[in-house]
Amino acid sequence: NASVMLVLDAERFGVSQLHQLRGRVGRGSVAGLCLLVTEAEADSPSRQRLDGVAATSDGFELARLDLESRREGDVLGVSQSGRRSSLKLLSVLRDEDVIAAARTAADDVVARDPDLDQHPALAAVVATLLASEQASYLEKT
Repeated sequence: NASVMLVLDAERFGVSQLHQLRGRVGRGSVAGLCLLVTEAEADSPSRQRLDGVAATSDGFELARLDLESRREGDVLGVSQSGRRSSLKLLSVLRDEDVIAAARTAADDVVARDPDLDQHPALAAVVATLLASEQASYLEKT
């Protein structure tokens, strides 16, 4: 039933860590208060990240903030953050509508043709990707 949390050097924590810590206070009948203490300069990326965390408790907004600051990493591979991405023309944040439309189109194709019998080229690409994933998994185990 903690009601106050003080996070020193808060700039050393990531967005999700701070969100999780903040969620640990105020769970009982008493309201909670989480103080993020930093000496980061007002215009620094760290301070901007902390200001973003302080501005909302919406997990989706915080995920977007985290994605903007760390980038998406290799969403089609194993790297979860960083500058390397297998996406050549798309940005997860910038092209949300294109990605959503592609998913809808893919769902429609699979709903009408689950075995991809009417789409042999697509079936071949999927088979190649799955074989590559299986080989990669076997190498790691």
